[in-house]
Amino acid sequence: MKKLSDKIELSYVYKIVLLFLDLCSVVFASYIALYVRFSIDGNTIPEEYLNSVKEILIINVILSFIIFYIFHLYSSLWKFASVNELVNIVSACMIDVLLNVVLYYFTYKPMFRTYYVLYGFALITCMFCSRFGYKFLIVEYKSRQHGQHMRRTMIIGGGEACNIVIRELTLSNELDSKICCIIDDDKKKKNTYIHGIRIVGGREEIVRYVEKYKINEIIIAIPSAPKNVIQEIVRECQKTECDLKILPGIYQLVNGEVTVEKLRRVKIEDLLGREPIRTNLTNIMEYVSGKTVVVTGGGGSIGSELCRQIATYRPKKLIIIDIYENNAYDIQQELKKKFPKLELIVLIASVRNTHRIESIFEKYKPEIVYHAAAHKHVPLMEDSPNEAIKNNVFGTFKTAMAAQKYGVEKFVLISTDKAVNPTNIM
Repeated sequence: MKKLSDKIELSYVYKIVLLFLDLCSVVFASYIALYVRFSIDGNTIPEEYLNSVKEILIINVILSFIIFYIFHLYSSLWKFASVNELVNIVSACMIDVLLNVVLYYFTYKPMFRTYYVLYGFALITCMFCSRFGYKFLIVEYKSRQHGQHMRRTMIIGGGEACNIVIRELTLSNELDSKICCIIDDDKKKKNTYIHGIRIVGGREEIVRYVEKYKINEIIIAIPSAPKNVIQEIVRECQKTECDLKILPGIYQLVNGEVTVEKLRRVKIEDLLGREPIRTNLTNIMEYVSGKTVVVTGGGGSIGSELCRQIATYRPKKLIIIDIYENNAYDIQQELKKKFPKLELIVLIASVRNTHRIESIFEKYKPEIVYHAAAHKHVPLMEDSPNEAIKNNVFGTFKTAMAAQKYGVEKFVLISTDKAVNPTNIM
């Protein structure tokens, strides 16, 4: 609540400061118009014109405040000011000038015709400086605050995402980046500027300009680019030692899910060449709830992870079969600790032993079997192909036959290795 009240107080202070600046702007513009017209030529400002300005000034200030309020000049966030805010300033000042014409005309106050032009020009200049000067002060403050510690940044992509990145990096208090150059493959954009930052060339120039500008951070700002393009750019960036980051999808920026402050490092999914497959594990594993489940090879790397996942979904009974007692013991102790209410049975057995496997199935009547018992180390199995055949082929056959014989509902085979275009005995 204290932070909220502080923000509200700052908001009021901010508006009071703007009102004071506008008061100064209107007064300054009113008198500078007279000064420019007469004093620069060495002439004395006629008394009737000075009196006219003095008598109209209070009304002029009040009307100016009303016009500026109508055009949102006290409610805009000038930190993010752009062309729209500039149009509002010019429009408000033009209306203010027209009202001045009306005021002087209907109050019969003497005033020379060029006064209104000079007044309007001075007022627009003052308003522009008081509003847009805020952005300049922020950039200057950031530069002085961070000094030599600022990251030297290169942006790849000269589109709308680049525009967003530059604006946020320039104005953010949390991000201390100095943007040195932009890379874009579009040759028409070369040597053009975005917010004063030059587009120096295409992706083939990345390494060259990293060295030239002593870049230590690269931001990929092409959220609509296909995966293969991102891959090529990442490979080029890897030739440097820069910290590499990527901007989330542009749709996320538009709907407000993320900002540039959530720039993330490049992930392996960005180099996949396709969209990653998202698995809804809950929907898949819910069918084990309340069932008797057997996991063969349950102490192995794949089998043990299967047991952890299955235990999470509250099976009626979990039976782990493994030929190696050390592996079986490790997963048994882990599951007992994490799931004390789980009915866990750990059996030492070989899937190659027909009688042993059938006796287990006959006794416990499993409804689901995950068959993960297999030799998987390719070089070892190439030297001992007979063992691979006995375990992976005949062991699988015997487990499957036992499952069929004792009415198992689901039998899931965990592939022992590549099943398509095999290159060796595995």
